[in-house]
Amino acid sequence: MSDANSENDVLGPPSLKKIKIDKQNENGVDDIQLELKDFIPVKILNNNTNRKTVCIQGTFKDKTGVALVLLEKNAFKEEDLDNKGYFSENTKLRTFFKNDIYGNFVCFPLPEINGVKTTIIYPATEKHIAKFSQQEVHIILETPELYEKLTLPHIEKEQFNLQWVYNILEGKSEQDRVIHDNKCEREGFVLVPDLKWDGLTKETLYLLAIVRQRGIKSLRDLNETHLGLLKRVRDEGKKTIFSKYKVPGSQLRVYLHYQPSFYHLHVHFTYLRHEAPGIYAEKSHLLDTVIDNIEMMGNYYKNATLPFTIREMDTIFNVYETNGHVERIKTDK
Repeated sequence: MSDANSENDVLGPPSLKKIKIDKQNENGVDDIQLELKDFIPVKILNNNTNRKTVCIQGTFKDKTGVALVLLEKNAFKEEDLDNKGYFSENTKLRTFFKNDIYGNFVCFPLPEINGVKTTIIYPATEKHIAKFSQQEVHIILETPELYEKLTLPHIEKEQFNLQWVYNILEGKSEQDRVIHDNKCEREGFVLVPDLKWDGLTKETLYLLAIVRQRGIKSLRDLNETHLGLLKRVRDEGKKTIFSKYKVPGSQLRVYLHYQPSFYHLHVHFTYLRHEAPGIYAEKSHLLDTVIDNIEMMGNYYKNATLPFTIREMDTIFNVYETNGHVERIKTDK
């Protein structure tokens, strides 16, 4: 679907009662309905009090397989900070204490503006469980030799299934979420909201550009033949976001991850004021810098030493540990 979608189609609030998970519809994509009242929590994998997110592992009644539920408190929307939103006559306060000019309360706003962003992964694999679990993190300085010897064989053996990516590119899934669709097989891409964005709040704007060209796994594969693609993603992405969300290119952080969470080239677009996960130096590479590096040296990313982080439950950690490049943190019990 092209970017002819109405804004309401893209930004409309999701159902809080039923969550639709892909399960075999007429397009070959799965379609089942899951309800949170049927979720049986088993284990809290990660409770991030800083980002106000939590990931719970569990199961669904009468269904086999493990499920993950990710809950995240939504950011405040400026349009709700009025007497129809947080300061309406139906907003309730519960007093913790009052002392002179200071008061500490719990606020209970209208349910419509108090939703919790919810993501369900079902059925979840061991890789998903490891990805969302709280654990120790290490930095690897990956030389081209280490990439060829350790990282690349691991990627080819262990990466996540990419069928969900192909479903989007082939028009089989999530077409109501597509913001922009350039169908050129060489330089085209699809722009969609990232799962971490609720699609509602400008302050947390987060979109992904997924390129149509296959075979580009990550930053390592980029060279001078991809400059046209990279510049088109940057320029059309910025233009589309400004047209739809009125965020100028100068207020967008446009970058690639290394290592990426999935090995089909994609570019992140986030609002500059939003401290999205993965924006830090050990993981994020600004697209403008990537383009500049390739223009200076066409095979820059084939020859560069690149940092990336690995966690102790990641299978690639075992590869680097076995080969003596990292050591597991020992804890006293």
